[in-house]
Amino acid sequence: MLSRHRTVALRPHRLRAGLSPLALLWVLGGAATAQVSGAPEAPAPAKAPKIESLTTTAPATPAVQAIAPGAAEATAAPAAAQARKSRELPPLVVARVSADPVPTLSPATFLDTLRMADRYQAMVDAGGWTALPADLVVKPGAGHPAIPALRKHLALVGDLAADAPMNDQLDATLVAAVKAFQARHGLPETGLIGRQTVAALNVPAATRQRQLAASAARQIGSNFAYGDRYVVVNIPSATVEAVDHGVVVRRYVAVVGKPDKATPRIEARITDVNLNPTWTLPVSIIKKEIIPKMRKDPGYLARERIRILGPGGVEVDPTAIDWSSEKAANYTLRQDSGLDNSLGQVRIDMPNKQAVYMHDTPSKSLFAREVRFHSHGCVRVAQVKELAGWLLEGTPGPNGPGSTWGPIEIETSIATNERLDIKLPKQIPVTFVYLTGYATPDGRAHFRDDIYGIDSPAVPMPDVAATGTIAPPTAPKSAAVPATPKASSTGSASARTPGDKPSLAKPSLAKPVQAAPVPPKPVPKVIADKGAVPGAAPAQSPGKAAAPRPTNTGAEKTAGDLVPPGSIPSRAALPPTD
Repeated sequence: MLSRHRTVALRPHRLRAGLSPLALLWVLGGAATAQVSGAPEAPAPAKAPKIESLTTTAPATPAVQAIAPGAAEATAAPAAAQARKSRELPPLVVARVSADPVPTLSPATFLDTLRMADRYQAMVDAGGWTALPADLVVKPGAGHPAIPALRKHLALVGDLAADAPMNDQLDATLVAAVKAFQARHGLPETGLIGRQTVAALNVPAATRQRQLAASAARQIGSNFAYGDRYVVVNIPSATVEAVDHGVVVRRYVAVVGKPDKATPRIEARITDVNLNPTWTLPVSIIKKEIIPKMRKDPGYLARERIRILGPGGVEVDPTAIDWSSEKAANYTLRQDSGLDNSLGQVRIDMPNKQAVYMHDTPSKSLFAREVRFHSHGCVRVAQVKELAGWLLEGTPGPNGPGSTWGPIEIETSIATNERLDIKLPKQIPVTFVYLTGYATPDGRAHFRDDIYGIDSPAVPMPDVAATGTIAPPTAPKSAAVPATPKASSTGSASARTPGDKPSLAKPSLAKPVQAAPVPPKPVPKVIADKGAVPGAAPAQSPGKAAAPRPTNTGAEKTAGDLVPPGSIPSRAALPPTD
């Protein structure tokens, strides 16, 4: 027995060279199996060291390694990890958003917000609240002379009980009230008193009333069909809500349009989910961004995998285009599917006149920011695959009836790198709204920055287009437009601008709100404009020229790619619509 083992030990190289992996495995099977799967408490025989020497001095073939569970993984793991590393995206980091199950928009939002505007008008008439020192910083447990004023403010707006003890300490009760205030204003719920929280606290009551009144006015004429399941994008919040039977089942971080390329307010229906979408560049981006790029860098389109298509879809060589002119705008420029496609791996289609939609993006770093107004008008959604899975609930999966579109099925289809359009059997209503102030049925008022500066009556609100999937109101053109609540303004009602003060007298704040219609149901039938939908602009005063609408191409290019970072122009400098 010893001689046989010794013979095997003396000629490992001949065994390895002359035998197939399967044969070598058979020769070594007995001893190898004893080492790998033998009972740990059994003592090893004296000959075991020679067998161990064989397995360590003679490198095993892949077939031998696969027999030993654990040994295979230990050896193959580094190589597999290296292979995956080149294909995987970095971990997604997103900003923290509220887990509040109450939707931003519901059928009761209009009336609730209108009533809240009246309540805040009463606060304005009573003198509002005292501003805090702009540099105030207070940690829990600490004291400060400004704390009593803070307590009065939070009690006035309902975040602190009216009978709470009055002192100058940031105690546990006051910390909870500060967190409630922060949640209503879309701030990190830390309970700390710092720069952002103080700036929001110092926005005057008149500005808050104006935000509520203007947001209520933008909801007049809404024809939105909520249904059991719907999706809401509140542009100032830069969030997407998936609502199921009146409850937010998931709130997603989003990136919305820059002030000069504002995301429009729309009502539509989600019809399809596109996996591995292509991106067709709009004419405005071809003229403003692609042509200048190609003049400086002729290889740009090839690196970005953007094809030029002529009549009949025939591909055109970029060298055949005269880039010194704007003739390239006469062609179709389309970016291939892939990880670096500007729409990412998922697009959520919702036909509408503004040609906007929700989609993925290869540049996900913006999702980690608190301020997320960087797109060309479309809405980029963090964790969009999860949203797609929610939308596809009830849709037959890739294997037909009985199968579903779960995370594995979605990822498997994306891995093919082939475009796949999945039609929803039941379309899901979706709306993009612009609510800088709104009230929820639980009696809370919520506020967000007026990023586009349209709460001011001096800046006409952009038109809102109904889509082909939502029937517009059928009211006759001669119908009168109902009065809408108007409020004083100095411009933007940004919650980050302390000391903002209204420029008009108090009566102009209260009367329009009190005169606003309070119907038991939405009032689309009394709107003169056929296309009036949530956010419809109030009638223009005679003699006032409408300001140009913010440019919205409905197309996306991620930050740092086609569009170099730069300063955001003022609203007065907005370009005309493409």
